[in-house]
Amino acid sequence: MTPTASPTSSPSVYEKILLFDIDGTLLLSGRAGYRALTQTFEELFGVVRGFDDVPVSGKTDEIILTDALARAGVEADQSDRRRFHTRYCELFADEIHFPGPRKGLMPGVADLLAALDERPEIRCGLVTGNFARPAQIKLEHFDLRRYFHFGAYGDDAPVRDDLVPIAVERARRWGAEVVAPADVVVIGDTPLDVQCARVAGARPVAVATGSFDQPALEATGAAVVADFSDTAAMVRLLLD
Repeated sequence: MTPTASPTSSPSVYEKILLFDIDGTLLLSGRAGYRALTQTFEELFGVVRGFDDVPVSGKTDEIILTDALARAGVEADQSDRRRFHTRYCELFADEIHFPGPRKGLMPGVADLLAALDERPEIRCGLVTGNFARPAQIKLEHFDLRRYFHFGAYGDDAPVRDDLVPIAVERARRWGAEVVAPADVVVIGDTPLDVQCARVAGARPVAVATGSFDQPALEATGAAVVADFSDTAAMVRLLLD
């Protein structure tokens, strides 16, 4: 399952693909995910506040669930996990409509995506730890879905490092010609985003709009920006 449209029968050829993380990079959902995860965990496993103190930054939803289960001492088989996934997606579709802290697009996101959309030589996609359905819900809620044509999600692999090659393969179905590693740029807000880019040979760009500040991100060696407010500078950085 992917939250983006299918490729046309005769795609154009794109020279560069940009793979964006969602949470903390493009937007914040006002803790809608936390509320839906917590309620699902309590409904299915009888554990209250099951995700408190479980690190989430940069991790896939599958790993976050695994960590929460281990913390609570709960054993769950694949059937339990499927039920969790289904119920979580149902609840998240409701929770996204409620207000929450810092809910909204990150600075400059709308202008940057609009500017990139005008460049015929690139296509934007996603590399996110979110399950695909919640990712789709977020993009639709914030009117961003039209900018993203392919991606890889927490459903595709539990380890984030495995997601970039999946997204690149899906980009190729759209006509992307990945000639050099720098043809793929991964944009995220955590050191794990930087790591998954490097593992795949892609170029990392980090933005300090999430839970890591600029010095912490600069320590990874990635190109770092405070936010996306300077559209022209961001386009130059991403397409350099």
